[in-house]
Amino acid sequence: MGEHLGQLKVTVVQGKRLVIRDFKSSDPYVVVKLGSQVAKTKVINSCLNPVWNEELCFSLTEPVGVLNLEVFDKDRFKSDDRMGHAHFSLQPLVSAARLRKVLKVSSGETMLRKVVPDSENCLVGESSIACIDGEVVQEVWLRLCGVESGEIQLKMKLIETPVAGKR
Repeated sequence: MGEHLGQLKVTVVQGKRLVIRDFKSSDPYVVVKLGSQVAKTKVINSCLNPVWNEELCFSLTEPVGVLNLEVFDKDRFKSDDRMGHAHFSLQPLVSAARLRKVLKVSSGETMLRKVVPDSENCLVGESSIACIDGEVVQEVWLRLCGVESGEIQLKMKLIETPVAGKR
């Protein structure tokens, strides 16, 4: 395992236009993975546009990985149905955090960089990474793959680990 970079807080905000996996609706929840770390949201019953607003925490280390998420429909008597998956590279977020250190940005709101949709992510559209009062944050909408429709909104915050002996 490489250098510890800090804690990544991922808020699973909401989903929209999720696919139907039960009779008329679905009971969605989201599983988020970073390397071997796994966390999941609560189940929202009978909803295709769920709002979770749940914060999940991960330890972020070098080499920086890819955040993977998968949406499932909770079923009572059989295995849960897949409702799509998405991935997102965390490298731009980490690079922006390094830039924040170089620029010594610690207060106010400063836009650090933009991320555009490409093969490294499932972005619906362009996303900005900003430093807001010393915290590096990014909000994204991810398009779900492997299904007819569906998007998930995430808010990510990188909380860097202070390096011993440095101020």
